Amino acid sequence: MENYGEATLDLLDRVTGAGARHLVVLMRHSAREFAPDRHDLANPLTEAGRQRARHVGERLPKDMTVRAYASPPERCMETAALVLEGHRQGGGAATRHRPLEALGVFYALDQMKMWKSMSEAGGLVPFMGAWVRGEAPQDAMMPAPTAARLLAGVLAEKLRQPVAERQIDLCVSHDMTLYLLREVLLGEPAHGPEVGFMDALVLYEGDGGLWLTSHHGEARRLEIA
Repeated sequence: MENYGEATLDLLDRVTGAGARHLVVLMRHSAREFAPDRHDLANPLTEAGRQRARHVGERLPKDMTVRAYASPPERCMETAALVLEGHRQGGGAATRHRPLEALGVFYALDQMKMWKSMSEAGGLVPFMGAWVRGEAPQDAMMPAPTAARLLAGVLAEKLRQPVAERQIDLCVSHDMTLYLLREVLLGEPAHGPEVGFMDALVLYEGDGGLWLTSHHGEARRLEIA
């Protein structure tokens, strides 16, 4: 079984070690199937992906309460549930998980046209570049900067709604969503490091501001109206 999630665990150690007490973790779901006869969003987790999600949960900081949200497709909801299960089994406190539409592909105005454009572009990564440059069909995709800012605002609001003194809000989404925020808000191009299963971005407050970071570079301060 591959070590999905190790970079995320290292990132959490780095951010909490710097003093952050409440983190919003935007994480890609765990390893999933790629059955060509299913709609892409209907492909579930593999058994190895389920095991890995539990394992990552077992290794989350046990002095932090975990609350979870997920994109509605099954693989995201199951990833969130299994991470919480692992955290509880390891002795940590957790509340619940629930679907959150903002973690889905809300930015796709026409999914069929999006998938067609992605295929014509040669895959997800070149399509992401075209989308961020404003070259994706306007009737298929919300403008990338608008989508990134909307989602960042939703995530930031979780920091204003704590349920514990030390807390993680786990937000399980898709690689496309992480590429979007990484490129628009962190300036990390889609053709850079791949967004792997259970990779994450972390949003937190510190030094009087709101910060977003990946495991690839330095944190960047965000200004969200």
